[in-house]
Amino acid sequence: MKQNSAEALALNVLAWLVGDEDLLPTFLGSTGMDGAELRARAGETEVLAAVLDFLMMNDEWVNRWAVETACEPTLVMQARQALPGAEQINWT
Repeated sequence: MKQNSAEALALNVLAWLVGDEDLLPTFLGSTGMDGAELRARAGETEVLAAVLDFLMMNDEWVNRWAVETACEPTLVMQARQALPGAEQINWT
């Protein structure tokens, strides 16, 4: 997946997340952003990567997004890998 496609998918995830009244406050709390900052920075690659990282913290969230948007759940991981900062960390 190319970066522009990954960013488009992350925007889709963000739109879904904003529509979830239960999950959005958790995301905002984990990032330290408020709604105004999220709106202002929604197109930034770093924010989009954070959206995907957040969603991938819980398989149930990924699966719920996939069902509700009629997308393959594996697209989330593919998109994250296409964005900066997804390099594998080698701890050895």
